[in-house]
Amino acid sequence: MRKSLFAILLIFWSIVTINAQGEAYQFFTNKGKKIDLKDVLKVANEVDAVFIGELHNNSIGHWLQLQVLKGLQTQNPDLVVGSEIFEREDQLNLDEWFSGQITESNFEAEANLWKNYNTDYRPVLRYAKEKGLRFIATNVPRKYASLVSKAGLGALDSLSPQAKNYFAELPIEVDMSMPGYVAMKDMMHGAPGNSEFMIQAQALKDATMAESLFEPIRGGKQIYHINGSYHTKDGEGILWYLKREFPDLKILDIHMVTQDQLDKLDDKNAKAGEIILVLPSDSHTTY
Repeated sequence: MRKSLFAILLIFWSIVTINAQGEAYQFFTNKGKKIDLKDVLKVANEVDAVFIGELHNNSIGHWLQLQVLKGLQTQNPDLVVGSEIFEREDQLNLDEWFSGQITESNFEAEANLWKNYNTDYRPVLRYAKEKGLRFIATNVPRKYASLVSKAGLGALDSLSPQAKNYFAELPIEVDMSMPGYVAMKDMMHGAPGNSEFMIQAQALKDATMAESLFEPIRGGKQIYHINGSYHTKDGEGILWYLKREFPDLKILDIHMVTQDQLDKLDDKNAKAGEIILVLPSDSHTTY
């Protein structure tokens, strides 16, 4: 308990300290124009789905994604939230906790939590629960992603019907020419393992997270989804699969990056999303 409290105080101190210096974060359009959080929320409230591509360990980034959630929920009390950090197998645990059938401590004991859940993700979950929002566990169980990384997507065919409920419907199309996947292959050049299988595993995650949102989108619900930045970078990954199903869906892609300076958007970061959230290179991280 004492260790957890210290971590929370450290995060708060880091945010307050940077704000005192005048540069905690800066939002930019992909044209390089500075905008405020209120401007981001104005755009976000006019689209069907908001994706925030996070840096998993950045404390300021997590605080800001909570502020975006609050701004969206204020305007849309029927907002549906989803996240990469929970795999489909955890949906029952989430539903039982949100409905009050189990306690928060029971949920945390049963769920497959990331190591920085307590400091970085718990505030988002608690806020969503407090406001009565639906929360979707969108990701594929890691054991199936691991299977694909070793044996390819074909290995999923032999799994049971029950297992197949936990990932996107087969067959899963993979565009190996997508720039993000090509970049992954280039980064893995010379590394052990089959690079095409590794990309197929990434595609399995992207396709599953996208498919997990199909039902609420068809029901006319606005979506707020939290995922690692690479899963939505340049409008690819999850968004590629989503646009195939809903070509007219209005999507806002918020992409997090770090820079040494916050006054100007670096050219290399300009096209990663519609809105770029720039965080200090030396901002606090939880691991």
